[in-house]
Amino acid sequence: MNLASIPSPSTGVIELGPIPLRGYAFCIIIGVFVAVWFGNKRWIARGGKAGTVADIAVWAVPFGLVGGRLYHVITDYQLYFSEGENWVDAFKIWEGGLGIWGAIAFGAVGAWIGCRRRGIPLPAWADALAPGIAFAQAIGRWGNWFNQELYGKPTDLPWAVEISEGANRVAGTYHPTFLYESLWCIGVALLVIWADRRFTLGHGRAFALYVAAYCAGRAWIEYMRVDEAHHILGLRLNVWTAIIVFVLAVVYIVVSAKLRPGREEIVEPDRDTNPGKDSDKDGSATADAAAKDPEDADAEKRDPLSKDEPGKGRTAESTEAAAEKG
Repeated sequence: MNLASIPSPSTGVIELGPIPLRGYAFCIIIGVFVAVWFGNKRWIARGGKAGTVADIAVWAVPFGLVGGRLYHVITDYQLYFSEGENWVDAFKIWEGGLGIWGAIAFGAVGAWIGCRRRGIPLPAWADALAPGIAFAQAIGRWGNWFNQELYGKPTDLPWAVEISEGANRVAGTYHPTFLYESLWCIGVALLVIWADRRFTLGHGRAFALYVAAYCAGRAWIEYMRVDEAHHILGLRLNVWTAIIVFVLAVVYIVVSAKLRPGREEIVEPDRDTNPGKDSDKDGSATADAAAKDPEDADAEKRDPLSKDEPGKGRTAESTEAAAEKG
């Protein structure tokens, strides 16, 4: 018998008049805002401009949502395309189901497009955003708590999560794997922040560290889950994905450190928004001189007084000579 446990919400939707506020979507949205806000602070600290992170996130976030949903639907296709299931449910993202692997991969494509448009290096932008992404995942995982999903094996631990009877689930107390992953992601974010300050990570290595650290935790947390999943050689598909991505991230850190040590000195080049403004200040004299007739310029060199107004700066002799001619 449990002396303590974490209760689950009776519903994942809060009705605000005619507007349904879904806990899962709310957690995702809050996570995105935190990632952009924190990433913007880090980007400015590295010499970038305020607002650049948000501008690129406009590309990255939609791509990430589509990629996350595609990964989930493809790897759990039986939930939507098996006999008796409704394939339209594959579009109901608010009911849960975003694969972080697809979200990061497709989000990177969107970020690459945004970075290309702004003329900044994608690795530098990813480094700035890395801990913010981990914080966003920590917040987003609580959406699974609202939906009573992605829990682990049965347990009597005092921090077990209470799951009620429902479709494809049995009432009981289980390991709160959503909580484990949330806490792990917070640790990953703090690790990246510390390592970035300690070792001055650059050229995508801070982001690669986030990926490697997240995968290390995801592997053992995934192993605890009891929801239906595809298995390969006795391991869940996401465990294999975590192992492979972990190895790739570590290899990238090692190779990148050898090929491109240090950190980018310039992450966002300045752009002259009004080219004519500076030319008026610095090049006006040159432009005026070029516009003059060459013969006039030569005359001025021979007789600097020739450009003076009549009666000013002229000697008495030149005045008398002019009068005699008249």
